[in-house]
Amino acid sequence: MAGRIPQYFIDDLLARINITDIVESRVKLRRSGKNYSGLCPFHKENSPSFTVSPDKQFYYCFGCGAGGNALGFLMEYERLSFPEAVEELARLAGVDIPREEQNPQQIERDHQVKQQISLLDQASQFYREQLRSANTRDKAIQYLQQRGLSGQIASQFQIGYAPAGWDNLIQHFSDQKDATSLLEKAGMVIHNEEKNRHYDRFRDRIMFPIRDMRGRVIAFGGRVLGDDKPKYLNSPETDTFHKSRELYGLYEARQSNRQLNRLLIVEGYMDVVGLAQNGITWAVATLGTATTEQHLIRLFKLVPELIFCFDGDQAGRKAALRALDIALPALQDGKSVRFLFLPEGEDPDSLIRQEGQSAFEQRILNATPLSTFFFNNLSEGFNLDSMDDRARLASTALPPIRSMQPGLLQQMMLDRVSEITGLSAEQLASLINLHKISQPAAPDTQENSYHPDQEYGDYPELSLPDGETPPAPVQRQAARSRTVSLVNRIISIILHRPALARELQDPEALGNLQESNIDLLIELITYLRQHPDNSLGTLLVDWQHDTQRSAYLMILNEISHLEPVPETADPLAELNGALTRLLSRHTEIQLDRLLKKKQQSPLTQEEKNLLQQLLLSGR
Repeated sequence: MAGRIPQYFIDDLLARINITDIVESRVKLRRSGKNYSGLCPFHKENSPSFTVSPDKQFYYCFGCGAGGNALGFLMEYERLSFPEAVEELARLAGVDIPREEQNPQQIERDHQVKQQISLLDQASQFYREQLRSANTRDKAIQYLQQRGLSGQIASQFQIGYAPAGWDNLIQHFSDQKDATSLLEKAGMVIHNEEKNRHYDRFRDRIMFPIRDMRGRVIAFGGRVLGDDKPKYLNSPETDTFHKSRELYGLYEARQSNRQLNRLLIVEGYMDVVGLAQNGITWAVATLGTATTEQHLIRLFKLVPELIFCFDGDQAGRKAALRALDIALPALQDGKSVRFLFLPEGEDPDSLIRQEGQSAFEQRILNATPLSTFFFNNLSEGFNLDSMDDRARLASTALPPIRSMQPGLLQQMMLDRVSEITGLSAEQLASLINLHKISQPAAPDTQENSYHPDQEYGDYPELSLPDGETPPAPVQRQAARSRTVSLVNRIISIILHRPALARELQDPEALGNLQESNIDLLIELITYLRQHPDNSLGTLLVDWQHDTQRSAYLMILNEISHLEPVPETADPLAELNGALTRLLSRHTEIQLDRLLKKKQQSPLTQEEKNLLQQLLLSGR
């Protein structure tokens, strides 16, 4: 088995290749200052929002959020796997790819995963063959025809049939060594411990292969043809399949649409296939679970707009409310979510067959924006003529709005709360920490040089009643409003000068801070300290395949555009100073909490000792 591609080679390859050359050979670019800009190849747009930075060897689209290095661009644009993208860059650089040996455990795990994927692909072929040749295939074909599916669409989605019987799949693989054990690990076979026998998980069902972004079969969904329950059955969680991350139809949607700019999220396999049959080739479905945050993070990397499609009944409304709760924290400027409610008793598949593509697309165009759905649902049960009800409505609305990422949409929703309730910005400020949506403050006119207390989000700009003037921007008053900006500034310093992370102590103390992006800062410092010879290019490669860390990459790219340290300043001193101020804020918060508690109730001995330490430290 070929070993892994060494990390040092990937770093050297990225250093040899100019990302501008890679992108410019595929996208028309023009010079824009130090960078290049053009129309994004990953979504439709009329004005350029796609930027390539030769200095950082990075690309980013401010419209759809796509971003990465030369490897990432090739993977996304050419739809290549990671090894294939490395091979293409190596070919362009005229170098051979070395390989390094893997440890035995990793080799064994990779081997098992490859075996599972191979078996799943063979199982998919078996099911497709059964749809053509099984003795009981007639009822399966009749069902598909009743649903209006053509042979072409069934072939596109690789739809098959699992015939009735306990061991058809097991018998198909009987001549392969250890096949039953591997099929069990892949979720295709169930072991009955009492009888000590195995049997097929899927029996007498229409089979829908679930494919990953590379088109590999990683699991199945099966729709029953008889009266068995459940009506739909999914593969269990396995080494190859994690239902909280995967979506049915995403691979097919990407294959059918060179430039996806939106995705319709529906609830069933047949909805996805039926919509594709009738011209809506950009629908996906969750896999036996509600939409998760991981789903949205993944989809927002691909498209700027998501439309949730639900039945118009009470269950559909409840599902929409769950999706709303998940979507609010994931939204950011440039992204949007809408909700499409169908007539009661209809699903996407039945409705589009009834009224046609054009009418269904018109429903999509008229789908309810997230903000409208949020406020319509919120207003139910409140008497807006009552001052008490308006105050309660504001108190109900503000926590979910506060969970949103800072930006224009969050501010507009706060303005809408103010409009509905009649509460001023000052009154809302008493109910919510508005510092999270602060705007950059104007620089201090008395000083032309940089001052360490002047952060990027120095003072919130609130709308004031006519005739009133804002208070003077006192530095200490604005301390809490700078929290997000201070963390971002530290991240930006490290992004511009990664070697400085090696000079820092273990970031464990930062884990106690309740700050936006603090987890990202800790991960960044930890990574660069653990891998002192790695670069940011290495980090990008490592993190983009890490489900826990990949969501950080867009934030890192946005922060990287900030230039945090003046040319005349000492970068390490600036970094240490910023970290010291960040930690001191934690001390101030602890002290403030203890002093307030002391006024209301006795402190424990541990709290007394902590208070004494904080007071002696001089804050």
